[in-house]
Amino acid sequence: MHSPSDVNTSPGDAGKTEGSGAPPSSDGLQTGLKNRHLSMIAIGGVIGAGLFVGSSSGIAAAGPAILLSYAFVGMLVVFVMRMLGEMAAAAPSSGSFSAYADRALGRWAGFSIGWLYWFFWVVVLAVEATAGAEILEGWIPAVPQWGWALIVMVVLTATNLVSVGSYGEFEFWFAGIKVVAIAAFVAIGGLAAFGLLPGSDNEGAGLANLTAHGGFFPEGPGAILTGILLVVFSFMGSEIVTLAAGESEDPRRAVTKATNSVIWRVAVFYLGSIFVVLTLLPWDSKAIADKGSYVAALDSIGIGHAGQVMNVIVLTAVLSCLNSGLYTASRMAFSLGERGDAPRSFARTNARGVPQAAILGSVVFGFLAVFFNYQWPETVFAFLLNSSGAVALFVWLVICGTQLKMRGIILRETPEKLTVRMWLFPYLTWATIGMISFVLVYMLTEPDAREQVTMSMLAAVVVVGIALIRECVGRKPEAQGGPPE
Repeated sequence: MHSPSDVNTSPGDAGKTEGSGAPPSSDGLQTGLKNRHLSMIAIGGVIGAGLFVGSSSGIAAAGPAILLSYAFVGMLVVFVMRMLGEMAAAAPSSGSFSAYADRALGRWAGFSIGWLYWFFWVVVLAVEATAGAEILEGWIPAVPQWGWALIVMVVLTATNLVSVGSYGEFEFWFAGIKVVAIAAFVAIGGLAAFGLLPGSDNEGAGLANLTAHGGFFPEGPGAILTGILLVVFSFMGSEIVTLAAGESEDPRRAVTKATNSVIWRVAVFYLGSIFVVLTLLPWDSKAIADKGSYVAALDSIGIGHAGQVMNVIVLTAVLSCLNSGLYTASRMAFSLGERGDAPRSFARTNARGVPQAAILGSVVFGFLAVFFNYQWPETVFAFLLNSSGAVALFVWLVICGTQLKMRGIILRETPEKLTVRMWLFPYLTWATIGMISFVLVYMLTEPDAREQVTMSMLAAVVVVGIALIRECVGRKPEAQGGPPE
């Protein structure tokens, strides 16, 4: 029992404290996210900094055929989100796919994928903090890069500690800027590509750029697969809305809306923007390689200070990713704590319904990763980066496997809650498993990707091993006739 003055409450007691400002969800977290927060998190969740800064390498590797790479990965995301939406609409949870895997596949599965996902996001914190610090140091060099990384991490940690509503508000504006920027780019660039933008002097723009420089497959059809490896990780984050939905006033509605909108989000923001870049400039343009795809495209239609404009947008994307990464890692840690798979303190919420220990535990590892990035970038941090690199694909595989079993559980227990359904079940689910497995196997054949997938698999084997050992130890008293732990 906690005294009334104790700010830490158990999940069941969290809603009984005064001043929380919002009714508690069933697990003690406060339902402080508004519908507009969830809508923008859903829309902006698929737009990571990787889209802005990583697309040029994909274009260089595959030429115009990179559109097919984006379309393939986008299709995977649509299918995976549909499966996840089916489960999340029926049973919203801050643990999302980890909690569902726990129930459908076994304790070991929920433990393993939960900790791997947490690990992925705390490493991302270091990557994004460093990326943001590089931009900020370029503007204000008086503050060293490590100082900017520290400032960014501290500010966003404080934001997450205040309340889930403050996280939602920050993310609403961060994601809003990304969405407006991409939408404006697609609209203005599209007009320029077809000669409809007044004042644009890019005479070489047009659909001809898709085939005039070596054809649509200048590097051969096999380059599509190389492109897939380069773009797949820029899609990570679309699943965040299903974790956040548990802290909204109407989680079922929020998840259903997010799931139904994922197709146009992928089509407009990814395929639409890359299509505009490829019609404005030849894929082998030196400007794309030197400046980046979006800056080069903006320069080509006469947008002044395109580099600085893009730096602002990339910084916004970085801060958004940091904000959401810390939120996501802490909520996964909270869910693991609730299930006894992490320290119990992670499952306690304070008077504002915030899992304070889970946030601080996640950010401490994030700070350590930032330190490793500055101190040992080529050794320790490279190891962390590689061992978390393929986790996105593992998460998608687990979501597929979980949905295969959860469909039956939902139909048996609460069929009225099956408001979102995966298409062509179970055939399309199995096809998605096959496609993701194919990508993982192909990564093993590519020298640049092999280390990443092997290190990630090693990390997964270690975590699964720990999970299985814990299960065996936990079963022993029961098998001997004693009380289960």
